[in-house]
Amino acid sequence: MSPNGSDRSSRRPMRRKLPQVLTAGLILVTATGCTYKDFPRLGMPTPVTEEGPRILSLWQGSWAAALATGVLVWGLILWSVIFHRRSRTKIEVPTQTRYNMPLEALYTVVPLIIVSVLFYFTARDESKLLKLDDKPAHTVNVVGYQWSWGFNYVENVPGVDGDAKTSKELSAIPQRFKDDFPANAGGVYEVGTPGTRNPQTHNPGPTLWLPKGEKVRFVLTSRDVIHSFWVVPFLMKQDVIPGHTNSFEVTPNKEGTFLGKCAELCGVDHSRMLFNVKVVSPERYEQHLKDLAKKGQTGYVPAGIAQTEHEKNRETNNL
Repeated sequence: MSPNGSDRSSRRPMRRKLPQVLTAGLILVTATGCTYKDFPRLGMPTPVTEEGPRILSLWQGSWAAALATGVLVWGLILWSVIFHRRSRTKIEVPTQTRYNMPLEALYTVVPLIIVSVLFYFTARDESKLLKLDDKPAHTVNVVGYQWSWGFNYVENVPGVDGDAKTSKELSAIPQRFKDDFPANAGGVYEVGTPGTRNPQTHNPGPTLWLPKGEKVRFVLTSRDVIHSFWVVPFLMKQDVIPGHTNSFEVTPNKEGTFLGKCAELCGVDHSRMLFNVKVVSPERYEQHLKDLAKKGQTGYVPAGIAQTEHEKNRETNNL
């Protein structure tokens, strides 16, 4: 048998397997549970806050830029493979080009432009998403600890005495956040353990209640190590750092119960740091605060580790 005949016979099994490989790939693509309506979000859940579409738009734009770059690179690779492959009849070495200044300038300038555009849109959206109102409608101090979450509702609840601005339990929160606390906010709290479950959905973790259509500021503090507060359909997460207080604001615009989790590897039981977010009408939210007060969950749980001197100096220098 000729060498060429041997080559042909060795290719036949691969040709027979090609339809099977293509069929398996098609099944993997179509069996993911996604519909054509899900595809434009590129894996992101449907946003349930007013700020969510901005994050989704940035995500989609980044993917579009990455896809365009990928198509260009793949196209150049295929073009080189097809039109610059070794000739079967000619064995001489092709002409060697040591450098090409226009081409080198192109592949230096184009990546700089791409990175600059991505940086601009990211910085623009980040400044909008992290902007804080002078007086938010509601404030929740989210306390992360091994291995669950606590939620301090900094609210003026009828029948609850106290003042969040002078509370010993909230002493770890910097004064610049306390200035925006409502006056005489005695407050109520919810605290969870890894075994806590939502009574309606039976999902693990404590449940944070939020009012629909009203802006909520989250003040994030930790008692031990770095955690990360992530409500999945908010499309927004932020680290919960001991000795450093982070914050952001969202306006929920869809009622329902949503999943939240810690997105920072924080120790052996990190996977159990789950929680739920229940978005309800403002009236039902107010009633929930009263129900917590009736249960005796008044005041606040300790917010965590106080702000370090390094962070105090940094904030003072940035003012």
